Amino acid sequence: MTLDEQRNMMERALSERMVNHALAILRQWAQELGFGPYVDRIHSITQSYNSMFDYYVAADDPDREAVHNKLTSETLQLMDEMYADIRIKRGLSPEMAGFDEADIQGVLRYFSMCVHLREEDLDWYRDLVNDPQRRGMALMVLSALNNNLREHFQTDAFEALIETIGVDDPMISEQACILVILLLAQWDSRIDFFEHLQDVFMEHLGDGEEAFLAVKAIIRAANTNTVKPNQKYHITQDDLPDEVLNLMEDLSVENESVSDTIDRLAEYIPQSTLEYMQTIVDIFPDTWVFDEIIGEDESRIEAVKMLYLQSGSMEFMWDELDEAEEWLVARMRKNEATAQDYLNYGHIFFLRGDRMMAYENYKEAKRLCRSNKAFFDLFRPSRKALKDNGIPLEQIYLMEDQLLRLDA
Repeated sequence: MTLDEQRNMMERALSERMVNHALAILRQWAQELGFGPYVDRIHSITQSYNSMFDYYVAADDPDREAVHNKLTSETLQLMDEMYADIRIKRGLSPEMAGFDEADIQGVLRYFSMCVHLREEDLDWYRDLVNDPQRRGMALMVLSALNNNLREHFQTDAFEALIETIGVDDPMISEQACILVILLLAQWDSRIDFFEHLQDVFMEHLGDGEEAFLAVKAIIRAANTNTVKPNQKYHITQDDLPDEVLNLMEDLSVENESVSDTIDRLAEYIPQSTLEYMQTIVDIFPDTWVFDEIIGEDESRIEAVKMLYLQSGSMEFMWDELDEAEEWLVARMRKNEATAQDYLNYGHIFFLRGDRMMAYENYKEAKRLCRSNKAFFDLFRPSRKALKDNGIPLEQIYLMEDQLLRLDA
């Protein structure tokens, strides 16, 4: 089993507060690292966990939930620290201690790759994002820190990123808000065990309007439904703020124009970012951060429902087929419908029992896709929702089988 597979196994176990499952792997790591304090902490958690269980089987303990959560949180933090150290020991991450702030590329590498960011590193970062003269640098380091936290959960660094929402510069604040929301959704399975981070986020949430705008921006940015078949996303110079353009001039290779730099970077950045954001958008409605921002506000719920439908997702519309149909038909009349739209329209007919019209719309969706794989990548994620809404699984497989036969 690889190191990341072990970590993922522990993440799943600890999301269910199964502490002993995680400790079994951490004991192996401690033996490899040969670091006494880790052994002591594992022993302490084990003793406390066993004591909690002994008390649980003998009597009702009103504090058990809080104790269980605390021990889970301690185990997660220990796992994060040991994971970082074992990556360094195995040569999977560089051992880094400090940086030269005059070396821009070195700073970005440090904040994107260092698995043990120090307090002085984060203090330097806080000063940077609050310095109006270094906005461009701050935006790049902000992005680098976010990339680091996507791979390595570092509590203090996460807190520093959340605090960035409160800086005076609106561009930095808005970008930080979007990145923090994405990270909170990504790490949702463990965020309940880090109440301090929840508190810091809620402190900066205010009335939630800025965060709600960020949620809408995320859903729109991940919206692949507006892209026509075979159309390639392309960034133009007009899409980027002056600060980013100035940075690109600094980072351009010799004799390369800003436009050429944009073209070069666009080949990588948009695709990777969109794929990541699409993954988060798919799980958004089930996350703590989504619930805190949207809550029971009917106007926000309605706005998000339509944004999801516009992005091609029926996430909120399975019980409101008439509303979804009205929107989809309008798209078709304007000749704006995509493969995802025809797929969703097919779902509506399937749920109403009109299998012929479902089949015809699925065929049109498939015709608009570049390949069989592209079509079934759209269709198959809807299997569970179709089944949950009353379509027998064997009928879903039968429909898929016939769609595969087309053009064979």
